[in-house]
Amino acid sequence: MANTPSNMIPLGTKAPDFSLLDTISGSVLTLNKLKGAKGTVIMFICNHCPFVIHINAQLVKIANSYIEKGIQFIAISSNDEINYPQDGPDKMKIHAKTEHYPFPYLYDETQQVAKAYDAACTPDLYLFDSDLKLIYRGQLDDSRPGNNIPVTGHDLRHALDCLIENKENTSPQKPSIGCNIKWKQ
Repeated sequence: MANTPSNMIPLGTKAPDFSLLDTISGSVLTLNKLKGAKGTVIMFICNHCPFVIHINAQLVKIANSYIEKGIQFIAISSNDEINYPQDGPDKMKIHAKTEHYPFPYLYDETQQVAKAYDAACTPDLYLFDSDLKLIYRGQLDDSRPGNNIPVTGHDLRHALDCLIENKENTSPQKPSIGCNIKWKQ
């Protein structure tokens, strides 16, 4: 397992727009159509990464809790499907259904969206406000495979609560750690 940290892009950064295939519905979806009324969580994940597998259930639980509060969740996989066929669109659709994803699972075939967000690892999490300005980026919580810390989603939940309650998030924002995005050769 590689331990790649996320790039901590500046808070206030505007979310780059995109049009990507939703592997669940087969439709092409855009950020502007998907964005949430209160905020939007964009998650760079994939099917096979042990760091993502470790937090999948908590991602689903958090999404199910906050979607009803006006937060949209969007999962994106940017991995090279040629060298990592388990992360291709057909397998993504199966994975999303098996994990009961309540959010779209988009495929970034050209990897241009991952580059636009300066995404580095899976999972890489970004929270944008209703104006699509970045207010949180980094880890879900301190849990990692094998460190025996429970997966709670504390850091992301705190950022979401601050957004919903219109409070400033003064907690330190820590980079996520995970597998590097599998870039095309």
